[in-house]
Amino acid sequence: MTKEPQEKSVRTLRVGEQVRHILSEILQRGDVHDPVLATHMVSVTEVRMSPDLRHATAFVKPLLGKDEAIVLKALRTNTAYLQREVATRVQSRFAAKLKFLPDQSFDEGSHIDALLRAPKVAQDLTGD
Repeated sequence: MTKEPQEKSVRTLRVGEQVRHILSEILQRGDVHDPVLATHMVSVTEVRMSPDLRHATAFVKPLLGKDEAIVLKALRTNTAYLQREVATRVQSRFAAKLKFLPDQSFDEGSHIDALLRAPKVAQDLTGD
């Protein structure tokens, strides 16, 4: 019996959200013994799972966007520990390989907002 693509996507979304919650909890509680992660609040904004659930891409953003490169390096250094923790808490056949990327959506939203507020664009929007 083959699954519909929609069923698979619901499953990947559900598992991705579960992984996001687990990573957020681990980072919030300070379970990772890393000086950088101990001094920085990190938001896990989204986790995208591959269709086979073997790969998870976690999008992260340090509080106020401060020291993003340093935080990403610390997360990547501690990937093995985080993968083990996620694997023990997620009821899945396979332990997903984690990959950490910076979340650019806030920056993109700010850029779009700035463009819409530009005098030239605002003039077009008001219809004068």
